[in-house]
Amino acid sequence: MIMSPSLRTLPRNVSADDVADCIDRDGGVIITNLIDDAVMDELIADLQPHFDRQAFGSGFTGNRTRRCNALLQHSDRTADLMLAPAFIGAAERLLVHDGVWSGANPDGTTTHKLRMRPTIQLSVTQAIELWPGQTAQEIHRDDSMYYARHPGPPTLVQALFAGTRYTAENGGTMVIPGSHRWDDERIPRLEEAIPIEMPRGSALVYVGGLYHAGGSNVTEDERRIAIAISYTLGYMRQEENQYLAVSPERARQLPLRVRELMGYRLCSPFCGWVDMRDPMEWLEAYSCSANDDQVHR
Repeated sequence: MIMSPSLRTLPRNVSADDVADCIDRDGGVIITNLIDDAVMDELIADLQPHFDRQAFGSGFTGNRTRRCNALLQHSDRTADLMLAPAFIGAAERLLVHDGVWSGANPDGTTTHKLRMRPTIQLSVTQAIELWPGQTAQEIHRDDSMYYARHPGPPTLVQALFAGTRYTAENGGTMVIPGSHRWDDERIPRLEEAIPIEMPRGSALVYVGGLYHAGGSNVTEDERRIAIAISYTLGYMRQEENQYLAVSPERARQLPLRVRELMGYRLCSPFCGWVDMRDPMEWLEAYSCSANDDQVHR
């Protein structure tokens, strides 16, 4: 059996720069104990009723796997995972790049250049409950939805937070270290993948070009829970439509930084406006309008 090198494991107080450097080299990294038990306990408790209403999936989504989406709608603790400094800091470093907007007067007498940087935004929030009997998932790249070419600049950074411990036996995610640098003609093989093992509250953070798959759960009675949260650039479409998945009323209850990351913020220079205004203004106006409607009923 061919075994790939392992991903590096880093402590929770690691700098975002160190996380980004490891991901740039290997495609992913493990950060141990990134989320406290109390936060994870509350998050799982909030999500459990929604898990329990879900049926098992089929095919790629898993016939012994249940999924809960729109996590910001269901739990305040989602923000704790989104804003974990080592995760969001690394995402910003890996994704954000400088751009230039050039312009000139109609008569060509004056030209100017504006240096700009895009925002990042939330792409997906999903909790994944993998039960005994689930077989290994098809190996894939998460950035395929963006028709990304490889190798190339990353368009997606994702974290899989361990809601339970991750082991080789309970379906710990399998990855092929270094595969983010492969071209699109190279076909991944299952024997090249290694299972990720990490304690509850830890996170596997990786770029969308890394080949990976959910593993096989061969235990008798142990479910494995992962919480997937990803970021993409502010000018790209979100995998999960946050504006429909999370109601405007709920969005207004969330911290400002979370609302910005949901997409209620212009991406420089002009991407994402509503009636030529910053979408945060629309959200505030929507709240006032909704309150007025309640008053006049």
